[in-house]
Parts: sequence; structure tokens; C-alpha cells
Amino acid sequence: MKKRLIVGITGATGAIYGVETLKSLQGMEDWETHLVLSEAGALNLWHELKMRRKELEKLADAAYHPHDIAAALASGSFLTEGMVIAPCSMKTLAAVAHAHADDLVSRAPTWC
Repeated sequence: MKKRLIVGITGATGAIYGVETLKSLQGMEDWETHLVLSEAGALNLWHELKMRRKELEKLADAAYHPHDIAAALASGSFLTEGMVIAPCSMKTLAAVAHAHADDLVSRAPTWC
């Protein structure tokens, strides 16, 4: 069974960190990546790297809309090795720290 890693990308500066994380894991056959890109993350991705959401989603094994709180990875039964949020905005950091799970980016880490 493949190891699962959730990769979240939010609106903070540094979209390259999330992109490079996905690229690094893309060639590894024993890893499966699950991407959640926030709306602000998509905007920042374009400003910093001139990359669109669909282009980024091709780097992941699965991609989810940030408002899809019914997605499989929002459940505790979706087993993962963990989650990387890179870059992580202060809003997302605060939401994760206080379990304020109002979107998929902040909800998924509560189960990791």
C-alpha cells in the first residue's frame, strides 16, 4: 500500500515550496499525494510562478477543492503519513492550531 501525504498550499508567499514538494514525490512509486489548494493559494501560485490550478493539480495523485469538506481526506478513516502545508498563511496556521476547521486545508490536519 502506498504512503499518503496531504499537501496544502495557501496564500502565503512561497508557493514554490508546495510545488517542489509535489514534484519531489511525483516520481516516488511508494508515495501518493493529495493536494488541497486554497483560493488565495491559487492566486499566489499565479502571481509567483505563472502556474494555474489545473497545471498544479497534474503534479498530485488527487486534488480537492478547499470547500469540499465532505472529501475523503476530511475523515479520520483516511489514513495518511501526515500533511505538509507549504506555504502556510497565518490564517491557516491559526485555524489548524485552534481546530477551526472551516475549510479542507484546516480540517484535514486534524486527522493526521
